[in-house]
Amino acid sequence: MSIPRVALRNFDKDQAITRHAESINGLIDGRADVVGDFTLTAGATSTVVSDNKFESGMVPVWVPKSATAATAMTALFLSARAQGSFTVTHNNTADVDRTFAYVRFG
Repeated sequence: MSIPRVALRNFDKDQAITRHAESINGLIDGRADVVGDFTLTAGATSTVVSDNKFESGMVPVWVPKSATAATAMTALFLSARAQGSFTVTHNNTADVDRTFAYVRFG
């Protein structure tokens, strides 16, 4: 996960400390904003998942949200990572309900 750095020159010291504390408390409370959803593209063998917080060094870990998605897990793999997106390669089917939740680590 990438945490933005706060430049001290833009804030006085007390403001910077307060912002850092709020960020840390948010992480402790589970508000890390590291999750998303995607649906595999029907009639295709790959799906590009756009995520403006995804970085090329991150790893997405996904779980199926439907029975059809669970079946697709046997032929699903991460085929590319880039700044702002990742690509999942999968079987070509007409199913439109192969939806997954994911969390990004890095």
